[in-house]
Amino acid sequence: MPAWVEHAMWWHVYPLGFTGAEPEALPDDAPPVPRLRHLHAWLDYVVELGLSGLALGPVLASETHGYDTTDHLRVDPRLGTEEDLVALVEAAHQRGLQVTLDGVFNHVGRGFPAFAEVLRHGPGGPTDHWFHLTWPEGAGPGTEPEYVDFEGHHALVTLNHQDPAVVDHVVEVMNYWLDRGVDGWRLDAAYAVPPAFWAEVLPRVRAAHPEAYIFGEVLHGDYTEAVQAAGFDAVTQYELWKATWSSLNDRNFFELTWTMGRHDQWLETFAPLTFLGNHDVTRIASRLTDRRHLGHAVVLLFTLGGTPTVYAGDEQGMEGIKEERAGGDDAVRPTFPPEPTELAPGGWEVHRLHRELIALRRRHPWLHRARAEVLTCTNTQLVYRVVDPGSSEPGSSEPGSSAPDGIDSLLVALSTEDGDARLHVPGATAVLAGEAQLHDDDESQVTLPAHGWAVLTAG
Repeated sequence: MPAWVEHAMWWHVYPLGFTGAEPEALPDDAPPVPRLRHLHAWLDYVVELGLSGLALGPVLASETHGYDTTDHLRVDPRLGTEEDLVALVEAAHQRGLQVTLDGVFNHVGRGFPAFAEVLRHGPGGPTDHWFHLTWPEGAGPGTEPEYVDFEGHHALVTLNHQDPAVVDHVVEVMNYWLDRGVDGWRLDAAYAVPPAFWAEVLPRVRAAHPEAYIFGEVLHGDYTEAVQAAGFDAVTQYELWKATWSSLNDRNFFELTWTMGRHDQWLETFAPLTFLGNHDVTRIASRLTDRRHLGHAVVLLFTLGGTPTVYAGDEQGMEGIKEERAGGDDAVRPTFPPEPTELAPGGWEVHRLHRELIALRRRHPWLHRARAEVLTCTNTQLVYRVVDPGSSEPGSSEPGSSAPDGIDSLLVALSTEDGDARLHVPGATAVLAGEAQLHDDDESQVTLPAHGWAVLTAG
């Protein structure tokens, strides 16, 4: 992946919700509404949080929620114009922030021109080959065929990824917006697209934009195989997301330990895109059954290898539960106030926690590819060491180490116990974040308060 991604940490925004856009597309004759300007007031907030990028959800023309695209080469008029998007990218770049877009290339909305042509023309039309169609007997102009849709959503028409015209179209779209300054792409529902399609598309995109960061939405399976077959820089790490909140809720760190082992294997090949929340899932503050464990989850995000992403509002401890119904995503895709100063006052303690751990991450950029060694695991206690892969031994500062301050390993201790917990943390010398008591009589013993955590230097 591009070298700059080593330092990347993203603030993920769902723009249609964030800016309070209408739930459905504007009438054709309505003027664009420049809502992307709403985000300008939040760029300094992202910088002050310590993050380095803005990961935008869908901003291209669509019928409703952004994933039923009607024009990949046009900004959704509910958000503004192409000029508004370019201005946002430029404002972000002026602050040192990278920007990615959400590319929806598995399926399109029924209003997508190539599909509208299918409905208008009938069998044998010029764009039939863009889709997987089954025509009824005697079909003619105006007949609607059966078609492959996305996971049973009839409004989402799956593209034919074996068709050269579709390959060319996606290459054109990705390059079009990279040409206009964006720094990369999230590929929506990448798991549903044949890897051979991406293997055709991505080399052509990278030939024009070798520094673009391209990651795919993949839910489960062999992540390394997905990366290698498709040519992604990374994929979304849903396994670690699930194990984080599940282990904390169940007080079962063995599940998390098992997942951390798989995570380390994937780090041998690529750095996964890690997260605690996104626009598709219940917010972490609502997912956890004990809010005292929110800090534990954030510690895991920022001390384990990968490219961390914070879903807008999670850094304020916002709550929201996803429901499986029409409009069930609304609670996790709320409208934000015009400026950060208008946020509800109760979230700034969680914000300070994020700032502290993001700053720790920035001081130790080797954490991007760090390997984790579990030292202690019980149902309610976890101690692990994260090590700079550029050094061969914990605590060493050999030539070639990527640790600029000479610190090439850290220790992390977590407890979900209801009382103080004394843990074996070999080599701990000082507390960098969190709360812990180091015992002078035994350097390997550390006491955490009830439901406590700490990040410590390793001697």
